[in-house]
Amino acid sequence: MFDVTNDRDGGRTPRRWNPLARAARCGEALHAWRARRHGHAPPAHDTGGAPPSPEPAAVESVLWRMRTTVRDEPGALAALCTALAERRVDILSLQTHPLGAHTVDEFLLRVPAGTDLTGAVEAGGGTDTWAERADAHDLVDGPTRMLGLAARTATDAAELPLVLRQLLGRCTIRSQPATAFGAGPGAVPPEGVLEDTVIWLRDPKGGVLMVERPYLPFTPTEFARARALVELDARLGRRLPGGRDLLALSEGGHVSVRRADTADLDAARAMHGRCSDETLRRRYHGPVGDATRYLNHLLSPRFGRTLAAQTASGDIVALGHLLWDGDETEVALVVEDAWQRRGIGAELLSRLVGMAVEAGCAHVYAVTQASNTGMVAAMRGLGLPLDYQIEEGTLVITARLTPAPAPRPTEAGERAARY
Repeated sequence: MFDVTNDRDGGRTPRRWNPLARAARCGEALHAWRARRHGHAPPAHDTGGAPPSPEPAAVESVLWRMRTTVRDEPGALAALCTALAERRVDILSLQTHPLGAHTVDEFLLRVPAGTDLTGAVEAGGGTDTWAERADAHDLVDGPTRMLGLAARTATDAAELPLVLRQLLGRCTIRSQPATAFGAGPGAVPPEGVLEDTVIWLRDPKGGVLMVERPYLPFTPTEFARARALVELDARLGRRLPGGRDLLALSEGGHVSVRRADTADLDAARAMHGRCSDETLRRRYHGPVGDATRYLNHLLSPRFGRTLAAQTASGDIVALGHLLWDGDETEVALVVEDAWQRRGIGAELLSRLVGMAVEAGCAHVYAVTQASNTGMVAAMRGLGLPLDYQIEEGTLVITARLTPAPAPRPTEAGERAARY
């Protein structure tokens, strides 16, 4: 490339130039122009712009579940959410329970420590507020949670009382005769009955299910969800998780351990017939003749879960029960005389306690007699904190399940002479 310049005599003389050098000179000129333009400019905040905000300090927060009632009108929920936002309360989830002119709003909240949550809700127009601490398990969204509960119900008939408790929170669930609600077997209509803090539903296994939550009234939405789970249980009929585990015994031989229900009633009665009066008396704490009539109740999935130890010939030689007793959970064992002190009772008890832990139970208790050294030793063998209460010869041993029991060894020799 060439550039043209005038020489001293007025003539025009071509001159070769370098494009890279030209680009470098242009860049230097642009830099100098920018320096002149901005070199004396005032700081941004002096011309109306705000200085950069410092990062907010981390504030400890707490998870809360909260219910409150607001009027069912435009802007009511917005006012409540605004009041929470002003106190930097983070709304993680929200469910609404319509009640005609009002709505119960159920929140999962992340609340800065020290926040007056009740005051914030009142400022936003909420009334009849209830709140309790939540944990990470409550972070599951509603539809996912309901599907999980339905899947558990479909897998195991014994899950219905547990899933109802997880659905409705801290409540008491009892299976009662139909006459508990009123006169006649049809006293509870097919659709059930909602009475403030009590729900009545027809039990597919007979009788009625009573669900009670004194501290918090049920909403029609909760009632409909509970009814849907009970209807699912009724449609699916009898079901029991399959599979069995082989248990090697301390003195040789083996038995299989599996779930049992009312289909095993005849085999359980036959086992009772082979037990001594003393064994039945230690287990049932009453007249020996009454022992067999309890079996239908004990084997029913509605009242809990049962494990059976069975020989290769098909005889049941031991039963272990995990029984839902309102808010409490009872464990009970009976082992046929010829099979005692071979580790079967200890194995069944360990598995029952594992089921209780999975179900979220805080403790289990066993009712026995002080002279029943086998049951006492089996409870001690769990390695859990135990509480003892003795009244008129009856011993109640309560095991606290927090923390969960450590896994038990599988060697048969370590289970010897437990029960």
